[in-house]
Amino acid sequence: MDRGLKAFLAVAQEGSITAAASKINLTQSSVTKRIATLESETGVSLFYRDRRGMSLTEAGQLFLLRAERIE
Repeated sequence: MDRGLKAFLAVAQEGSITAAASKINLTQSSVTKRIATLESETGVSLFYRDRRGMSLTEAGQLFLLRAERIE
């Protein structure tokens, strides 16, 4: 599985960079970088970010549906 996709799925499931990084055994900075790269490649924001964590944007929800088919 693509590394960016793996990071995306982990953040979508866990709701935070910290929890996702722990789940897939990466550093927070690595997960952040992979998400940023994925957002740059797709040209859309995939997550809303706030103090409580991260949640999927509408584009992120559509991306998740497609990603689950690939997984």
